Amino acid sequence: MPPTPAPAPPPGTPDAEHAAELARTRAFFATRAADWDAKFPDDGPRFAAAIATLGLRPGDRVLDAGCGTGRALPLLRAAVGPEGRVIGADVTPEMLRVADARHHGTAALLTADCARLPLADASLDAVFAAGLISHLGDLDGALRELARVTRPGGALALFQPIGRAALAARHGRELTPEDRRAEPNLRPLLTATGWRLESCTDTDELYLARATRVNP
Repeated sequence: MPPTPAPAPPPGTPDAEHAAELARTRAFFATRAADWDAKFPDDGPRFAAAIATLGLRPGDRVLDAGCGTGRALPLLRAAVGPEGRVIGADVTPEMLRVADARHHGTAALLTADCARLPLADASLDAVFAAGLISHLGDLDGALRELARVTRPGGALALFQPIGRAALAARHGRELTPEDRRAEPNLRPLLTATGWRLESCTDTDELYLARATRVNP
């Protein structure tokens, strides 16, 4: 007998809002998965440079949070070697199917919400997250969850292969003082969720925030 599905959270609650945000994210990416990488053919060197800041070593355990079609997975595998562990997590099954087809065997792929990961406490040495912040409704919860699964001293890279201003212009929007990716907003947010911000770079070509997991 199949298990009974969990009841939907009551409308208007934080859980319901989070579920609705996940549904919107899945719907947005599901129809774009097959052609996603073709839209950004020149991003590879910036991905490689951002991953290099994690300081990964052979044998390390690393998560690609919101891995999408998996363009970072081969770079992460090269950094940790065959003895390391690479995990890719994404909420959109269609994106993961593309990742598996293109990079089969490179990483363990999980259909998972980055705010509720099926991973043990302190089981990772590093987390790489490309473009993740822009698609998170519960940013605080996700950062706490990423901290939970990362060992003290582990690294976090929040990356976007385009800066905040350039990305806003691409979508016809203006930056606001409330943007949580801005360093003055991001620093206290990371501090409150178990991280220490080490650096934040925001140019037209790159957004990269590097943080370290602090002792709980």
